[in-house]
Amino acid sequence: MEQQPQPKPPLSPQRSFVVQFRADTGAQPAVYDGRIEHVTSGQATLFSSPEELLAFITRVLTAMRTETSPDR
Repeated sequence: MEQQPQPKPPLSPQRSFVVQFRADTGAQPAVYDGRIEHVTSGQATLFSSPEELLAFITRVLTAMRTETSPDR
């Protein structure tokens, strides 16, 4: 008998982001220009590359993990 995969836990709003792209973004391949905001903290930044976009997400999620670690 094949086992059914375990359901994944619900997604946390603490790990939610809103990404806005400028109207002309996407007109050229690999053009990233816009704004990202962390939903629950309100932290936001502008970005102009995928690296800047991912760096912001990494920074926010790392800070959240540090703040909620059991050692604190």
